[in-house]
Amino acid sequence: MQLMKPFLPTRLLSPLAGTVLNRYKVRAPSFFPLRGFPAFTASAPRQYFQVHKPKNKPKMTTTATTLKGQPLDRAALESMLRRRLFYTPSFEIYGGVSGLYDYGPPGCALQANIVDLWRKHFILEEDMLEVDCTVLTPHEVLKTSGHVDKFADWMCRDPKNGEILRADHFVEDILESRLKGDKAARGQKVEDKEEDPKKKKKKSKGHEAVKLEDAVVQEYEEILAQIDNYNGEQLGELITKYDLRNPATGLQPTPPVAFNLMFQTSIGPSSNLPGYLRPETAQGQFLNFAKLLEFNTGQMPFASASIGKSYRNEISPRAGLLRVREFLMAEIEHFVDPEGHKKHHRFHEVEDIELDLLDRDTQLSGKTTTKKVTIGQAVKDGLVDNETLGYFIARIHLFLKKIGIDQSKIRFRQHMANEMAHYACDCWDAELHTSTGWVECVGCADRSAYDLSVHAKKTGAPLIVRQRLEEPITIEEWEVEIEKKKFGPFYKKDGKTIEAAILATSQEERGRLVKELEENGKVVIDVPGVGDGTVEIAKDLLAIKWAKRVENIREYTPNVIEPSFGIGRILYSLMEHNYWTRGTEGADEARGVLSFPPAVAPTKVLIVPLSSNKDFAPAIRKLSQKLRSVGISSRVDDSSASIGKRYSRNDELGTPFGVTVDFQTLKDNTVTLRERDSTRQVRATEDTIIEAIRALVEGTKTWQDTESELPLFESQEVDKEVEIPVR
Repeated sequence: MQLMKPFLPTRLLSPLAGTVLNRYKVRAPSFFPLRGFPAFTASAPRQYFQVHKPKNKPKMTTTATTLKGQPLDRAALESMLRRRLFYTPSFEIYGGVSGLYDYGPPGCALQANIVDLWRKHFILEEDMLEVDCTVLTPHEVLKTSGHVDKFADWMCRDPKNGEILRADHFVEDILESRLKGDKAARGQKVEDKEEDPKKKKKKSKGHEAVKLEDAVVQEYEEILAQIDNYNGEQLGELITKYDLRNPATGLQPTPPVAFNLMFQTSIGPSSNLPGYLRPETAQGQFLNFAKLLEFNTGQMPFASASIGKSYRNEISPRAGLLRVREFLMAEIEHFVDPEGHKKHHRFHEVEDIELDLLDRDTQLSGKTTTKKVTIGQAVKDGLVDNETLGYFIARIHLFLKKIGIDQSKIRFRQHMANEMAHYACDCWDAELHTSTGWVECVGCADRSAYDLSVHAKKTGAPLIVRQRLEEPITIEEWEVEIEKKKFGPFYKKDGKTIEAAILATSQEERGRLVKELEENGKVVIDVPGVGDGTVEIAKDLLAIKWAKRVENIREYTPNVIEPSFGIGRILYSLMEHNYWTRGTEGADEARGVLSFPPAVAPTKVLIVPLSSNKDFAPAIRKLSQKLRSVGISSRVDDSSASIGKRYSRNDELGTPFGVTVDFQTLKDNTVTLRERDSTRQVRATEDTIIEAIRALVEGTKTWQDTESELPLFESQEVDKEVEIPVR
């Protein structure tokens, strides 16, 4: 296997560089989403999943900002999210387990609202067929799909203390530390990554101020820009070449080895059926293809969709919710006839949508500059391979916009040739900018016919489409004839498996087998799982003849366009993108606000009584019931804190609206409605306010519309942290 010079990006383009083991980074919060990576050798029979996709982006500095353009204090945000119970480490009172988190009430509600919008935006609007498949997956299924052999990351070990290190993260951390030391030596400002305060501090001297040669700085930066492109041997080369040592022991780790990321288990009490927790939801959709096609009355194209948990045994999880061991995925498999040039009948609806695209040519030139172009032009120019792929890229963009992703912090990055599987035509990731850099949250790939083909070949199941032709066609090809009376008794229990392998041979293979039969009187074919993997078949059991036939039915294996969403990564990015701080005169510190759009906000309305007066209780109950009856979630805060503090607490939860019940309410049934971001208020009757809230949540009206229609209310200074006097 040819090794590449790690710091020369041009060498990464060599055809001999197809031995890179890519890492699964997209499919969920340890996601996103997309299975296709080159195998270890050019002759390997399986190339699968972008199990971890390469990136071509710098990772040295953090330039994340809040929604209002303030520098993002990630530690403050995460502290607020945990304090408000959006999420919390699992099993925390037992010390916790890295990479596992529990969602609290607001986190659950936020996730449920994102999933609900996803269902409406894709499943409902695109008329998709939703399935819910089992998490437990037999070994044989994932062996066929390639996960058993290829779903891996590179791991190394400290020889002194036994610490397990993920090789690419280790290289990245050490080189970034050296670059920071170089900046310090040059008198430049150094930005440190926020570390989890609960993690043990490694013995380190910090960023030692050592100036590097300009050429060395350039080498380090090029390595970091391509860090996800290196396989195990190349990472080992980097560790040796640059003398990278574990700060905790001062020693170089052992050479990287592949570590399979799937959680293994056994099914049943006898443990005779090995299995795994699924690393993705897609395989269940592929295996049910024939049933879904029948349910869809044989009509093509069509799409299936699945939302569910997947599992990945991360070596060293970090970055909070962005890299976890259990995560929620939402995946679509859109099945399409490859002979129709993958046109989409609704492409005209999205062709004028402008996107920020980072194409492969730009990346290969060592740059990360995006270009703004309409998806229609991108498809026309061949930048995006086909209309169906372009249609879903645009629909992904619209979905992320709908749930509140900052449009200045999203880009679509195209996979480079050396990171795409051999069967993939094109693949793009929706990447969101966060405090950890650009994070792939959605992948959209043209996966060709690979998955259906390998499962059909393994099982003999007809995972194909049969289409009646308007005019019959004549076909000449090699046909297989099996002498069934002899074949079954000769091979016994393996007969069906061997027969399926013979029938799955291509025309090219059959042409070769004909010559072999004539010359040797027998053939040898590959049959995985039988004997040593090869089977000898005598001439009296098998015949292959050139035949002509007329067909009225066309059979084909559909291609698949696959959008794959990592819900957890989207959820965390959404929280960063909508976070900002509001200063208050005289306050000790700025107050956090999460400006979620009403549609995804965990709770839509905060109901606040002016005081703890018991007379307010009936009005509060009636208002809460009316809101629930129209499907609007609300929460009552009748604590003794000031109204300002109560609103502030719920600004941290992202609650977009607040309703204040006061003594005027008891007289004329009017209430005030406060908008979270502007803190401005209007006043009207209870029913009018409820109708206004419903319009705001459904998105049919904006707050500006509400202000123009209802009287402004400016008497209460509800954001001051003082009690409001009773009128």
